Formats: sequence, structure tokens, C-alpha cells
Amino acid sequence: MTAYDAIVLAGGAAKRLGGADKPGVSVGGRALLDRVLAACEGAARTVVVGGRRPTVRPVRWTREEPPGGGPLAALDAGVRCVEADHVLVLSADLPFLGEPTVRLLIETLTAGGREAVLLTDEDGRDQPLVAAYRAEPLRRELALLATEYGTLAGLPLRLLSHELDFARVDADPFASFDCDTWEDISTARARIREHGTVLDEWITAVKDELGIELDVDTRVLLDLARDAAHGVARPAAPLTTFLVGYAAARAGGGPEAVAEASRKAAALAARWADEAEDTGGTGSEGADAG
Repeated sequence: MTAYDAIVLAGGAAKRLGGADKPGVSVGGRALLDRVLAACEGAARTVVVGGRRPTVRPVRWTREEPPGGGPLAALDAGVRCVEADHVLVLSADLPFLGEPTVRLLIETLTAGGREAVLLTDEDGRDQPLVAAYRAEPLRRELALLATEYGTLAGLPLRLLSHELDFARVDADPFASFDCDTWEDISTARARIREHGTVLDEWITAVKDELGIELDVDTRVLLDLARDAAHGVARPAAPLTTFLVGYAAARAGGGPEAVAEASRKAAALAARWADEAEDTGGTGSEGADAG
């Protein structure tokens, strides 16, 4: 993917949240800002406009002038800190933004001749804070707006998109879901616990918490846990997956080491299951005893 820098706007008064520290609000055990930073971790440089705080990865910090001056002032502060020709611009309250959407925005901008690419939400509305911009046109229009109005503070964001030649893209309908109210926060927290997403959300949160940068096929581990539970005993499932991780670490780590350790353990569980069938057992007695 084309090299890009990212600007994340993490300021604002969060009035509809009662003045709460919105970037630090937890969804799925992770701060909203950290979730956005994870989605754009491929950026060469990430600039966060807002108050400094611990983050899941290193970023460069800056503030708008004046503080609380609004999104255009914040964007102008961020643009002054980037170097790439392509700039991803995001708000800090996007719990479901993922790397595929980031890739779509950057690749669409690179492939076309437009000055910007905006994501549209499920109602067809433009989202200028889930967008990719060419840096020079973005700087040009911010400078022109500052000259015309005397300041960028308090100006609506739509003034920028009105002046740029931009394309629109559709993506995951939840990619642009933002958290402006506590009801939005509750909706986001409930969605990540849905059956189709809860495991991925949990594994990602655990990896972030433990500082693990390892992508493995979780289906392999789940299948292994199932085989150990059915072929040996239910408590064998978590213990076996722990031992697989330990063995993979001793072998040097990485997805291949995990896959190989999982293969060996799964084969062993299968042999146990075969022996149980040969002797007329099912493994359930051991499971109940555990």
C-alpha cells in the first residue's frame, strides 16, 4: 500500500458525553483512541491532535490553536506535522474502523486523480473525518479558508469538502459509526459482544493488553481446544492451548511455530480420542471428573 501519514483528531469538548474524556472511553476493554490507532498502524507517521495520554503505540502529539478551536483548526495543526503525500484523517471515536477500510481509502486515493476520498455512511452522508487526502491540496484549502475567514477556529468542516475535488467510497457500514453519546457507547459495547464478533474482539484486546504482535489462525486454536476437550477432558482445552503457546515461544515464536505446535497437539488429541473409542470410553468421564 502507498505510504501515508495519519492525523487523528482527539480533541473536542464531548458535550453530549457530559464533558467526559471521549478518546479514553473504553469499548471492549480498549480506549476509543487506541482502537483507531490500531486501524491505522500502517501509517509512516501518526499525529494525534489533542491532550497527551498513554497510547497503544507511539504517536506524535500536537494541539490546535486556539485550544478547542474545532475540527478545521485541529486538522490544520495536524497537517503541519505530516510529511507524506497522502494523509489519512480520522476522528478518535470510531470503535469499528478497521485496516481494510483504511486500505480502501488510501488505495482509492492513489489510483484516482482526485484530491480526496471520503467514506460515506449507511445513509449516504459524507464523512470527512474518515477520509484520505492528498497533502498539498489539503494544505492549500486550509490556507485559503484561513485567509478568507481570518481564522479556522469555529468554522464547519463542510467548508473544506466543498472546495476539494473528492471521490466517495462505501465500506463496512459500521466503519464510520462514531460515539457522540452514551447511547452510542452502549451500542458499541453491545455490538462487540455479538456472537459473530466477540472472539475476534477479545483476542485483539488480549494481544494489545499483553503487547503481543502476532497474527495466528484462531480457528486452528479453537479446533485444537475442541479436540482436547472432547478427546481427553474439558479442562485439557485451556491447558493445551497454553502449552502450545509456550512451545511456540520456545521454538522462536511466529505464526508458523504456533501452527506447528497446534498440529502436533491436535494429532496427539486425536490419538487419545481413538484410544478412547477402542476401549469403549468417550472421554466424558474424565471431563466430568475434572
